[in-house]
Amino acid sequence: LDDLEGCATLLNHGEKCELHSWIEKFRDYRGYPIMGRLVPNNKLPSPDRIVSLEELASHDGTAIDNIPEGYAATPIYLGAGGKVFDVSFGGAEFYGPGGPYHLRFAGKNASRGLAKMSFDPADTANPVSLEDLTEKEKKILDDWVNTFEDRKGYPCVGRLE
Repeated sequence: LDDLEGCATLLNHGEKCELHSWIEKFRDYRGYPIMGRLVPNNKLPSPDRIVSLEELASHDGTAIDNIPEGYAATPIYLGAGGKVFDVSFGGAEFYGPGGPYHLRFAGKNASRGLAKMSFDPADTANPVSLEDLTEKEKKILDDWVNTFEDRKGYPCVGRLE
């Protein structure tokens, strides 16, 4: 659900009971742990704020003392195409510690690596240069940014410095 307040006002009594039933099944009968809460958009950092490379690097998913209210774990930021995405929303298994992309992209400006479809550490070393990318590589980077925004739904939490 994208609108937390909508649960109280848009669901009828039967839908609220059904939702409560599912929560009870997952929590009590299946024993799934509660990993966090839905984070409403107004609690996310502004997509217009400037994120420094230092701040980006500090959000690689390893800082256990930096968990914002409502989050299940520390945010994992990934820079792409001038934007900063919080990939911890559905991407923690890929970008978090132990995940296949953690050391490659988490807490980094991954623009060049994504554009070149490269895991070479030099492609995520700061500063990242995009000036020599081919038109095809620029299109690939744009496709990744669109994937993060539209298909994956990762929230944009700032712009790269």
